[in-house]
Amino acid sequence: MAQRIVRAKRTLSEAHVPFEVPRADALAPRLASVLEVLYLVFNEGYSATAGDDWMRPELCQDALRLGRILAELAPREPEVHGLAALMEIQASRLGARTGPNGEPILLLDQNRARWNHLLINRGLAALERARKLGGEPGPYALQAAIAACHARARTAGETDWERIAALYAELARRSPSPVIELNRAVAVAMRDGPQAGLALVEALLARGELADYHLAHATRADLCRRLGRVPEARAAYERAAALARQEPEQRFLARRLQELSG
Repeated sequence: MAQRIVRAKRTLSEAHVPFEVPRADALAPRLASVLEVLYLVFNEGYSATAGDDWMRPELCQDALRLGRILAELAPREPEVHGLAALMEIQASRLGARTGPNGEPILLLDQNRARWNHLLINRGLAALERARKLGGEPGPYALQAAIAACHARARTAGETDWERIAALYAELARRSPSPVIELNRAVAVAMRDGPQAGLALVEALLARGELADYHLAHATRADLCRRLGRVPEARAAYERAAALARQEPEQRFLARRLQELSG
C-alpha cells in the first residue's frame, strides 16, 4: 500500500496535477464517487467476496471512520448522512454475525443482545439528520431506513416487513438492480409467505442476470425448503455452494444441505 501511494504521488507530481477544492459544479459527481468507494469498502469488510473469513472488520472500521469525517466536512449533504447511518447500523451487528468458528449467523438468527446499541443510536441520529435536510431520500438513506427497521425490532418476529418491502420497492425504483430486487423478494416472502417470494426469485433467475450469483440460488433454496420442495432446495443449495467463493459460506451451505439430508 505504501508503494502504491508513493507511485500515485509521483504520477500526480509528474503530470502537474493541481490540488484544489472542486468547483460547485464538480463537487456533486466527485462526492458521489467518494460515497461509492466508502460503500464498497464497507461492504467488502461486511461480507468479503472471497477468502477464509466471512468478514474483514478492519475495512468496516476504516470506511466508518472516513464516513464520520465526511459527515463533518459536508454537513448539508443528505446522502453523506445516509451512508454514515447505514454503516453505523450495519457495523452494530458485526459482533453477532459469526459463531465461535467463524461460521455465518444470518440476521434473523442473531443474538440481538450482542448488537452494539451505541452504534445503532448513532446511525438513527444520522438518518434523522438526513431526513431533516429534506428532499427525496437517496439510495444510501433508503438502505439506512431498511437497516433501521431491523435495528428497531427487539426480536426477529417484530420486524416491520411491510415497511421493508415498501422501502426496497422504492430503492429499486431509484437505483434499479437485480440484487435489490432479490432483497425485495426476501422481504415479500417474509411479508406474504415463501411462495410469493419464490415467484419473484424465479423470475429474476429466469432473466439470467443472477445466474452466477450464489445468494440468488441460496435464497431460492431456502424458500423451496420452507415450502417442503426438498429436491429443488437440495439442487439450489448445491448450485449456490458451487458458486460461492467464500469458504465460511461454502461451509454454511454444506451444513444446510446436510440438514436437508437428515
